[in-house]
Amino acid sequence: MTTQETRPGSPDTPPPYPDDAEVRSRSVGEIVGDIQKDLSTLVRQEIELAKAETKQEVAKAGKAAGMLGGAGFAGYMVALFASLTIAYVIGTFWPAWVGALIVTVVWAVVGAVLYSRGRAQLKTVNGPRNTVDTIKEDAAWARHPTS
Repeated sequence: MTTQETRPGSPDTPPPYPDDAEVRSRSVGEIVGDIQKDLSTLVRQEIELAKAETKQEVAKAGKAAGMLGGAGFAGYMVALFASLTIAYVIGTFWPAWVGALIVTVVWAVVGAVLYSRGRAQLKTVNGPRNTVDTIKEDAAWARHPTS
């Protein structure tokens, strides 16, 4: 292995930044071009991070919305069976109202559970926090690149 073919991380690896002679031999146009390329890469990476975070958060919001939709349907069923129960009780005192009341209570419990879980899951939905944090870090670095 020659000195040019060193492995990354080995003691023979040159530092990731250029030495003074290399910097002085480069034109301003080359340096500006490198900065432009690095900035373009940084922006592309930030956009990809934002896309990934947004996709995750949209999936969580979709699940929560589905649970809330289920709670809405359960609420509809509560109203339906409560109405049937009242109709049975008022109309005649047949034993059928007991069954309708039990079904109503079961749907009320299902609706409450779905609503509670959906609301709790909806509270966990966040924006693209990692993207915001890294953009803040990038801006801080751009202001003070040596710190």
